[in-house]
Amino acid sequence: MRKRTAILALALSLILGNSVYVPAAEDTGETAAQETAGTEETQAEQTEEAAVSSDTVLLNAQIMYAQYNYDAAIQYLKSQPDFDVNKDYMDLAAKCQVAKGSLVEYPLEQVTHVFFHTLIKDTSKAFDGDSDEAGYNQMMTTIDEFNRIIQILYDKGYVLVSPHDMATVNEDGTMSRGKILLPEGKTPFVLSQDDVSYYHYMDGDGFASRLVLDENGQVKAEYIEDDGTVSVGNYDMVPILDEFISQHPDFSYRGRKGVLAMTGYNGVLGYRTDIAYKTGENLQDNQREFLESHPDFDYEAEVAEATKVAEAMKATGWEFASHTWGHMNATDRSAEDLQTDNEKWEAYVAPILGKTDMIIFAFGADIGGWEGYSMDNPKFAYYKSRGYNYYCNVDSSQYFVQITDEYFRQGRRNLDGYRMYYNPDLLSDLFDVSEVWDSTRPTPVPEM
Repeated sequence: MRKRTAILALALSLILGNSVYVPAAEDTGETAAQETAGTEETQAEQTEEAAVSSDTVLLNAQIMYAQYNYDAAIQYLKSQPDFDVNKDYMDLAAKCQVAKGSLVEYPLEQVTHVFFHTLIKDTSKAFDGDSDEAGYNQMMTTIDEFNRIIQILYDKGYVLVSPHDMATVNEDGTMSRGKILLPEGKTPFVLSQDDVSYYHYMDGDGFASRLVLDENGQVKAEYIEDDGTVSVGNYDMVPILDEFISQHPDFSYRGRKGVLAMTGYNGVLGYRTDIAYKTGENLQDNQREFLESHPDFDYEAEVAEATKVAEAMKATGWEFASHTWGHMNATDRSAEDLQTDNEKWEAYVAPILGKTDMIIFAFGADIGGWEGYSMDNPKFAYYKSRGYNYYCNVDSSQYFVQITDEYFRQGRRNLDGYRMYYNPDLLSDLFDVSEVWDSTRPTPVPEM
């Protein structure tokens, strides 16, 4: 029975985007004698395995159903060899067919996109009066605030989607409009997080230090305690949202989660993976201090661990976008500067996170006006030539979406201290700021 439970748990984890521990043979108490038992026990085992298979199929299909992936669930169920004689399969397939009839196509130009920076775990350290406090107060969100926000969004019927659901890339490189089908009353939205690199300057200021895989293979965040010990838990957006979706699968459209906008100059995901850490050339002061305090630093091992975490995240619905390697202001910098920067991203970030066709501009700076991009724009022409098809800036309006045959473009809304303090009315469609505001946040939030 423990073996059956383990297999069911594994199936659920694969669909929900989480990994769980599966006991090995010795954990179930099996011995060599038991494994070679007589015919009667073998038949019992076969009967159990058949039940496991049936339960697993149902569990998988039920998650697809919960995440509005009705066609996939029907196809999956009908692909089972015993579909025509399994009443549970047939009932669920019929339920999916009925649910399909309730779907409505959501207007793509009315899909909002919200974003966060690294979440604050310990406000007493982030808001301790030092020179970084103002920036944290303006641009960061606390874990308590984030938890309240996603609960409210869920309760209001919001569902996570991806820019890739809103537009698709054709074989010839042109773009076509996508289609989002949800039940009446559900509202799709895109979620992203910037700078998930755990920069050196944030050390000791109440933030997680990196993302890791725990003993169950789940993505968690490490946090360095005052005494130097390391805790592992839900200390940033990725593990928090993973757990929330495991409990509320209908918060995700067909398994979607969020998009992480990544730089590279301090590495990625908390790992010091930029080439400067290997060569020792062109080091910033805090990079040099890091290497001096970590004499056993192993660059190749660091890259390998970061890659493992990234692969686990992608396998469970997360996506990555370029935020430029050096957190560049794309409005102010020349096309030549952006090309040099992107070459670094492709050389030192893409091998870890994978190639991406999304760019989320740092500072919200854009490479063109609201009228749109054209190939006469050397910045757009370059990025398009490198396979970027999805572009995001920062825009305080509820919706800003452009879909052309050359690109997809969307504005993002910052859900941070500055926006919540100075413009709560601009967020009223999402939540009431008074219901999510962290009372430990200093006021007034500094003006920019």
